[in-house]
Amino acid sequence: MSVINTILVVDDDQSIVELLRDFLENENFHVITACDTAQAWAVFQQSSIHCIVLDIMMPGQNGFELCRRIRAESNVPILFLSARSDDVDKIRGLTLGGDDYIVKTASPGEIVARVKAVLRRIGTQQTSTVKVLDYGRLKLDLSTRDVFVDGRSVSLTPKEYELLRLFAEHPRQVFTYDQLLTKFWDGVVDKHTIRVHLSRLREKIEHDPDQPQYLTNVWGVGYRFEGV
Repeated sequence: MSVINTILVVDDDQSIVELLRDFLENENFHVITACDTAQAWAVFQQSSIHCIVLDIMMPGQNGFELCRRIRAESNVPILFLSARSDDVDKIRGLTLGGDDYIVKTASPGEIVARVKAVLRRIGTQQTSTVKVLDYGRLKLDLSTRDVFVDGRSVSLTPKEYELLRLFAEHPRQVFTYDQLLTKFWDGVVDKHTIRVHLSRLREKIEHDPDQPQYLTNVWGVGYRFEGV
C-alpha cells in the first residue's frame, strides 16, 4: 500500500486554502489547513506532516517566524507562498530554510506540481541503496540522510541535502546554473535561488565559507564538488 503524504497548508485567505485543498486532494494528498501560525504550529506538533505550503504575510506571527521555529527541530520541506515577487523576500525565505518560494500568481496546478516535485526527490533518495560517501572530514550516509562534518552531525534542509548529495556523488563534475535550476526547481526560479542555497550549505560544511574546499564556483558557469 502506498503512503499518503500529508500536506499542511497555512494561509489566512480561506479561498486560497480551499482551492489548494481541492487541487491537492485531487492528487490523493491528505490536506490539513491552518489560518495562522499559532494554529499551524499546534497542527505540526500533533500530526505527521510531509510538506508545508506556508503563506508569509498573516496576522500576528508571519510565515518567516514559523519557518524559523520549525527549522529548529525539523527538516520537513517548506514551500513559501507569497503575494510578493521581489528578491528580498525570496532570499530571506530561502536563507531561513525554505525549499521553494512560490508567488501567488502561480496557478494551483503549478503549486501542486512543486509540492509533488520536492516530495518525489526526497522519496527517491529515501529508497536508495545503503551507501556512505566519505570525503575525510565530510561524510554522507545515504541510507539515513545523515551528514557529518568532523564527526559531528549537521542539520540540513531537504533541498540542501539534495544539492550536497548530487555534488558529492559526482566529484569534480561541473553543474551549470541551468542544470541545477532544471533538476531542483523545474526551471521556474533564478540564479539567486541557487546562490542562496549554496551559500547556506557552505556555512554548514566548510571551515571557511569564504574560501570553500568542497563546493567551489566555476565562475560564470556554475559549481562543482572538489572531493578533497
